[in-house]
Order: sequence, then structure tokens, then C-alpha cells
Amino acid sequence: MTSRAISPDLPAALRAALEARLQGVSRNAAAERAAAISRTYRDGGGSTAIAGEIDALAYALARMPATYAADIASLNALVEIRPDFAPASLLDIGAGPGTATWAAAEAFASLKSFVLLDANEALRKLALDLAGDHGRQITYQRGEARGLLAKADAADLVIASYVIGEMGEAERTALAALMWEKTRGTLLVVEPGTPAGYARIIALRQQLIAAGAHAAAPCPHDGLCPLTSRDWCHFTQRLQRSRAHKQLKGAEVPFEDEKFAYVALSRAPVGPRPSRVLAQPAVGKAEVSAKLCTPAGLEMARIPRRDKQAYAEARRWRWGDAVMEQDAIPGRAGEGRDP
Repeated sequence: MTSRAISPDLPAALRAALEARLQGVSRNAAAERAAAISRTYRDGGGSTAIAGEIDALAYALARMPATYAADIASLNALVEIRPDFAPASLLDIGAGPGTATWAAAEAFASLKSFVLLDANEALRKLALDLAGDHGRQITYQRGEARGLLAKADAADLVIASYVIGEMGEAERTALAALMWEKTRGTLLVVEPGTPAGYARIIALRQQLIAAGAHAAAPCPHDGLCPLTSRDWCHFTQRLQRSRAHKQLKGAEVPFEDEKFAYVALSRAPVGPRPSRVLAQPAVGKAEVSAKLCTPAGLEMARIPRRDKQAYAEARRWRWGDAVMEQDAIPGRAGEGRDP
């Protein structure tokens, strides 16, 4: 399948606005703050380490590019499955510097209303400044996510990007139910592409499908995930690093690969849904083999070279792609069935 894909790199206007704010700021000091904030996040402290303007800028320069790339990749997948979806309103939960809002605005020209929720004042100020630079009007409410969300109006598109990992299980469950209540069209949740991130995504997915949601992406079905406990569904998005990004990260390589897990859940039934490539396919002289999640469950597709058209198409498959059902391809070997 193909569709108009948005670039995973930060929009030029956003990148320029961030880097302009770095003028006159010690790069070493900003890099130290970015590293300290990253350690706090890894230790479960969330945004508590972001206490002022420099902290917010350091965090945004270091993390916004990768978070944006994961959000855009997830939104691209949603648009491919739901090309008719044209949301007018967005609710961005745990919005931080507004990363998911920027991604959604790039993916959907139809968006007119932007409501952002977060508890961190420094990130809120930065998000408002960046939106103002671009001429975008946003409403940004500061406070605890669940309390603000309970009072918020429902929106066509609701996004929670890299948020639910900062919560305990009971709080996540309650927030998931409230997010779904506030979703008129589609809810998108994005998490790190770790086993723990996947576990949070799959628990939320199961909870909300039981409440009437339909999986739009990446899943080709509404059944239980067919992956075993030693495997987890995640994807990777490559993004280019700017000079400032490399300096803040202390990196030399001009790119990075962000691993992420996500689920897009729709109010409306979705179908028929294509299969999803769950790992980078192996391309050999005799065949292409690819791990697929299909409407029927987990399968290993083997496309022989003698089937020239199918082989040529399969050679173009990439990890995360939505591909048409492979029932007609000879040599497909089933690995399991969805319960």
C-alpha cells in the first residue's frame, strides 16, 4: 500500500525556531541538562527535572526530533489505513513542548482546533512560544492530565505520545478509559519501542477494544495480539540529526533510529485491513521472507523469485509497512493463528 507520507524530520520552521533560541546559550550547559533530564526520565521521574527555560529548550532539542519522528510514522500509518479521516479538532495529552501537535498538524490540514494538556509550566511556555512563531493558535492548559481531561471537550483526534509510561497501572487504566470517552474519531497512543512500552500499548488496546474500539493501525484485526511473550510489536523510524541535535546528544552519527510502539483506535469499524510487516524482510536470491501480522494471525510469508511480480513487490517491503493480504502467494508458511 502507498499513501502520501510526511517526512519524519522536524519541519524546517520548527527546527529553526528551536535553534534560534539556543543562540547565546552554552551548548555544553544545555547538553548537560539534556543528559540529566534523560536520566530522570529513565528513572521514572518524568518531566519533574524540567524546571526552567533552559531545561525545556535542552529537552526539546534533544528529544523532540525522535518523538516527532515516531509520532509522524504512526500518523502516516493511520492516514494510509484511514485516508478519509479528516479531523477538525485535536486533544494532545501530556503535550510537553507540543511535539504531537506539530506532527498532527503536518498530517492533517483539516485540523483547526488544538487543545494541549500538561503539568509542566516550562514546557507549556515553550510550546506556546513555538506555536506563536508559526502563527498557530493553540489552547494549552496546565495541570494533572486526568483532571484536565475530565473537563475537556471531546475531540476528533486524541493523542497521548510517550505519556502513559510515566503512570502506574491503575492510573493508566483510568486515563485510557477517559481518553476513549473524549475521542470522537480516533485515539493514537505512542510509547517507546521496548518490551515494557509494548506491554502498556497492548494492555490499553485490549481494554479499549473491549469498550468498543476498533484497531486501525498497526493491527490488521481486533483480536488478541498473536505474538508470544518473547516477542513484542515495535517499529523503527530513522531521522536525520541537525548540528544542534548532535551537539546536545553528544553524537557524531548524522542520524538516529527511534524505536517505538503504537496503536490507533477508531470509533468506526475499519476494514478490510492489510497485513503489517513486523520486521525487516530478508531478501534472498531465491525468495523474500517476511514476518507478517495478518487478519488471520501471525504468519511468515515466503515469496519465491519465480513469481516475478510478487517478488518485485515484496523486495520493496520495509519494516512497518502495510501490505496487501498474501493468501494468493505460494509458499506462505503459517506461524500461528489469532485466538
